[in-house]
Amino acid sequence: MNRLALVTGAARGIGRAIAERLAADGFTVVAADRDLPDAADGITPIRLDVTDRLAVKAALTGLDRPVDVLVNNAGVYSDRPFMELTEADFEAMLAVNLMGVFIVSQEVLRSMPDGGRIVTVSSRSYLGARNMGHYGASKAAVVALTRTMAIEFADRDIAVNAIAPGLVETSILDQLTPERRADLARLQPTGRLGQPQDIAAAAAYLAAPATQFITGQVLIVDGGKSLGGVWM
Repeated sequence: MNRLALVTGAARGIGRAIAERLAADGFTVVAADRDLPDAADGITPIRLDVTDRLAVKAALTGLDRPVDVLVNNAGVYSDRPFMELTEADFEAMLAVNLMGVFIVSQEVLRSMPDGGRIVTVSSRSYLGARNMGHYGASKAAVVALTRTMAIEFADRDIAVNAIAPGLVETSILDQLTPERRADLARLQPTGRLGQPQDIAAAAAYLAAPATQFITGQVLIVDGGKSLGGVWM
């Protein structure tokens, strides 16, 4: 029987690419999102709000077997100068980006077989970024939660790791002009922006059975941008 993977935030963008990659690698994939994802070969879509614990419990009960691989990708994003941030901005960001990861991981771990995998999608902004105090803080908290789970579930051979994407070509960038995109691409050592498939490749690697000895790590996938000016 194929291993079962649950991918949250899988209606589009990075989450959809991860779901498609895992399906291509032979996983049976459940693609979850508040907006119902499209069905495809190897991919079963479900509607799910990761902040609703009862809904998460019900969704997991409806599966025909426990989840072997969980990819916590669901998240929200906005940018705002620090002095303009409000408590509501922080609460909205933390509710999905952090509490969603906590709720889904906790419920999945109740029945995840030994040797399972959890991959959380953080962001390079966990290192700090302008106008992203609330977003970066939520993603830094995801890294801390990832490392805690890695420690607590190591005795079950459950590897827990985070991916920290840099700038990736998703709908978030639709607001940018072609000129601004070109400027951002020139700042990358690789000379291009990331693609959802780049993040999907990292998720597939961390989901593979051979990576059990890799746990509690953050894999930054940003084309080398986190190197700063060193590469120039």
